[in-house]
Amino acid sequence: MSDTDRKFAGSIPALYDRYLGPLIFEPYAADLAARIAASAPARVVETAAGTGVVTRALARALPSAVEIVATDLNQPMLDYAAVQPGVERVNWRQADAQNLPFPDASFDAAVCQFGVMFFPDKIGAYREARRVLKPGGRFLCSVWDRIEDNDFANLVDETVAALFPGNQPRFLARTPHGHHDVAAIERDLRAAGFTHVESQTVTKHSRAASPCDAALGFCQGTPLRNEIDARDPSRLAEATDAAAAAIAARFGTGPVDGKIQAIIFTAHR
Repeated sequence: MSDTDRKFAGSIPALYDRYLGPLIFEPYAADLAARIAASAPARVVETAAGTGVVTRALARALPSAVEIVATDLNQPMLDYAAVQPGVERVNWRQADAQNLPFPDASFDAAVCQFGVMFFPDKIGAYREARRVLKPGGRFLCSVWDRIEDNDFANLVDETVAALFPGNQPRFLARTPHGHHDVAAIERDLRAAGFTHVESQTVTKHSRAASPCDAALGFCQGTPLRNEIDARDPSRLAEATDAAAAAIAARFGTGPVDGKIQAIIFTAHR
């Protein structure tokens, strides 16, 4: 098992999909799927598909004749995604977004939701997306805005970090929310060969049935769990409970509703 697989193995895919899917991913998945559908593509490739939140949105938004290929480097995530309802038409492939196993000019559209921040070679991944696009094709990708503009992630990050003052687990601030410089991302997309790049900041609502659901998603459904375990595995429940208490203190003990903010990029081949 690769290091990437270890980070997303075990119960993490199920927790990620159950709690973080509706909390933060589904609102933007529907948005991206609508943008893809507007261009009436015949073939679409998704990179960093994870548990298939965007994939399922694409399957709902696109006509049945449209071919959808969903890829991810992490096999446990794909294994989980492939058995979810509504994705029977999808072709699942384990693949590195920085080295896609497809011929040049194979797709009309490419999409990557909240995955580019994980790519070691971001320009390389953008170049691969452009390579597999047909002339006139579009690449859509999204990144989270700064963590301060994402209520629940910010609270969880601050709360969990305070429990480990000498060695703070800051996965959320460092990785998902650590790549939001619009000018730099647009520059990288152009360096990869895209000639026309647009960006849009999109604010939505993040909702969960309870503070505990939100805390479970972030603390136990992301690699933050691995960082907590690396410091003291006996404190995972404590960290989750502390995050839930912090969310409840600010947003109440019932259903919670906070701000989420992301940046969506559209790059034309």
